[in-house]
Amino acid sequence: MGVGGLLVLSYLLGTFPTALIVARLAGHDPTTEGSHNPGATNVYRLAGPGAGAAVFVGDAAKGALATAAGRAAAPPSYAMACGLAAVVGHVFPVFRRFRGGRGVATAAGVVAVMEPVLALPFAALWMTVARATGKASVASMAVVGGIPATVVALRRPRWERLGMTVLAALVLARHGGNLVRLARGEEPTL
Repeated sequence: MGVGGLLVLSYLLGTFPTALIVARLAGHDPTTEGSHNPGATNVYRLAGPGAGAAVFVGDAAKGALATAAGRAAAPPSYAMACGLAAVVGHVFPVFRRFRGGRGVATAAGVVAVMEPVLALPFAALWMTVARATGKASVASMAVVGGIPATVVALRRPRWERLGMTVLAALVLARHGGNLVRLARGEEPTL
C-alpha cells in the first residue's frame, strides 16, 4: 500500500466512534448529553469511570495504531503523518459531519508511539493538573501544550518538531470552547 493509502486508512481509523459505542452501551448519547463532546471526559461524566477509561483507551489506540502502521511501512516521518491523520479523523470525522472530539486521547496514542519515554511523565502531569484544578480540559491543554517544547528540548528531528507542533495546535484549537467556559467560570469539573 502506498503512503497516500496509509494516510487515508489512518484518517478512517481516527473516525471510529469509540465514545458513541461505549456511551450507547451504557444508555447515553455523548453528542446530545453533557458537553455534547464525543470524548472520554464526557463519557466519564455520563456513564462513569469505567466507560470513560474504555473510551480513552480506544481513542488512544486509534492514534497508536495509525502511528505504528506508518512507522512499519515507511520512514519515521510517515509515522508522524499517519498519527496526525488519525487525530484529524477523530476531530473531523467525515461520517459525523466533521463533528468529533477534542483529540486528546488520540494524540496521546501518537505521542506514546513516537516518544514512549514521554508517555508516563505526561500522564503523571495530566493527573496532577486534573487533581489540582478539577478540570480535565486544563490538564489536557497543559500536557498538549508541553509536547512541542519537550521535543524541541530533546532535539528531535525537524519533521517531528513540526508534526508535534501541528498536533498540539489542532488539539488546543479544539479547546476554544473550554477556554471561553473557563473564563466565565462555567467549565464543568470532573
